Amino acid sequence: MNDRPYGSSGPGERYALLARVLHWLSAALVLTLVIPLGLWIAYFRPADEALKMRLYNLHESFGLVVFALIVVRVIYRVVRPAPPWPVDTPHSVRAIARVSHGVLYLLLILMPISGFLATNAWGFPLALFEVLPIPSPIGKDEALAKVLATVHWVGAAAFGALLSLHVAGAIYHRFVRHDSLAHRMF
Repeated sequence: MNDRPYGSSGPGERYALLARVLHWLSAALVLTLVIPLGLWIAYFRPADEALKMRLYNLHESFGLVVFALIVVRVIYRVVRPAPPWPVDTPHSVRAIARVSHGVLYLLLILMPISGFLATNAWGFPLALFEVLPIPSPIGKDEALAKVLATVHWVGAAAFGALLSLHVAGAIYHRFVRHDSLAHRMF
C-alpha cells in the first residue's frame, strides 16, 4: 500500500491539466444535463409538445457537445498517454480499469451517434441549440429508428452501470487503498 497521503503525488503522476479539464467538463455535462434530460424525456414525458421538443433538442445538443469533447479527449489521450500507474497497483486492477475506461469511451461515442441517428430516422433533424442545423445523414425510417433507439437505450443502461463502477473505483482507491490513483484526475 502507498503510505503517501491523498494529494501528495510525485512528479508526473497526475494527468495533464488539459486532460483533467476535458474529463471534468465532459463529466459535468453528462451528469448535470445529458443524463437528467434523457431521463426526463424517457420517463417523465411532458404533455406540452413544445417543452418536449425543447428537451429533446437540449439533450441532443449537449450530447453532441459531449461527443466533440470525447473526440478531443481520445485524440489527446493518443498524443499524451496517461501517467504511469502507481507501482503497487495490482495487474487485475489495471486490466479492469483499461477495459472499463475503453468501454466508457466507446459508449460516450456510441451514445450521441445512436441518439442523433435515431432522432433523424424518426424524422426530426437536429438544429444545435435550435440555431445551427446539423445535416441529417439518413432519412426517415421508423424501423431503423426503433433499432437505433434500442441501441441508445441499451447503451444508456450500460453507461449508467459502468459510470457507477467508475465512481466506486475512485472511492475505493481514495478511501480504501489510500493510493494516489484517484488523485491523478484531480
